[in-house]
Amino acid sequence: MKQRLAILGSTGSIGTNTLEVVRQHPDQFEVVALAAGGNVDEMVKQVEEFKPKLISMSSKDAAEEVKLRANRPVRTVYGEEGPIEVATHPDATYLVSALMGSRGLIPTLAAIREGKTIGLANKETLVMGGAIVMEEAKKAGVAILPIDSEHSAIYQCLHKENPTQVKRIILTASGGPFRDWPREKIERATREEALNHPNWSMGEKITVDSASLMNKGLEVIEAHWLFNLSYDRIDVLIHPESIIHSMVEFVDGAVLAELGTPDMKVPIQYALGYPKRLPLRTKTLDLVELGALHFREPDPKRFPCLQMAYDAGRAGGTMPTVLNGANEVAVERFLRGRLPFPMIEEIVGKALSRHRTVTDPNLEDLFEADRWARETARQCLEMTD
Repeated sequence: MKQRLAILGSTGSIGTNTLEVVRQHPDQFEVVALAAGGNVDEMVKQVEEFKPKLISMSSKDAAEEVKLRANRPVRTVYGEEGPIEVATHPDATYLVSALMGSRGLIPTLAAIREGKTIGLANKETLVMGGAIVMEEAKKAGVAILPIDSEHSAIYQCLHKENPTQVKRIILTASGGPFRDWPREKIERATREEALNHPNWSMGEKITVDSASLMNKGLEVIEAHWLFNLSYDRIDVLIHPESIIHSMVEFVDGAVLAELGTPDMKVPIQYALGYPKRLPLRTKTLDLVELGALHFREPDPKRFPCLQMAYDAGRAGGTMPTVLNGANEVAVERFLRGRLPFPMIEEIVGKALSRHRTVTDPNLEDLFEADRWARETARQCLEMTD
């Protein structure tokens, strides 16, 4: 039986790498439905090659242009409801959730309730709604398989291990483009410098988050929910080579690690094919050529966003939602060239300090906290203009 895929974010980095895995294994995977933003050119190519039954675009104009330009008929939808239709397509057995930001939460929840297996690359889904999402998955008997390289590594290291024997997990971080920069230079960083990641090819928003280490902070919160571990048992190490993708330390002192070249197709294919391992055309890891691996602790003075994420995670409730929402607004402003890089952390910090936490939020509470965080961040930004 082929795994029949619905993909949210099909024209982004995770989406295109997922389709490369499908391209390598057409006997294992079939594309049923695709959702994207406004990249009409890429979606037209995907429709023609993979022949989905349904596609969604962010706007009516983009959806109609795809329909007009594609050389085969395809049903099109658009707007906020479009990704939900893609995620819950009746023919799909598996959802790859790779939309950027908080937009992934509702369609992912909808797919869980329809019994789809989830390949999760949208960490904001768990940052915002971890308690609700994991409870719904448990209730529906749905597997959530992590696609982020770090969480995939932890998942593989924990395979068939007794969770009670885990001492801690160690998420590795490349350190981003500013890992060796002094704070004074980071404060003058440009958009182009922040997007010049040394190891990974990713979307703009996640690349900026990597530069501030906010991405690692969001991953810490995601790991808390995925692996049911307290924040005191989740550590972060800077590992510039990005060869060890993460580690698990057990109570007897043994440490298991997953190693590989920095290629997102590896964790994507592992999640899609689980529990099978399929062959993949990728660069083979050569440890002799590599020569050495290096590690150091993250510097909270140069990268305060990581500690903000730990603090928000420990506070719980709606606080991680505020962290995420304020960060999305600040990063978007930075990418438009209208905000200095260090102001990202300042805006997020102000939003967190002003928020009154709802300790046991429902979905309505989460989206109200998200709305509040974005509005508060915009107000703070207006004061800086």
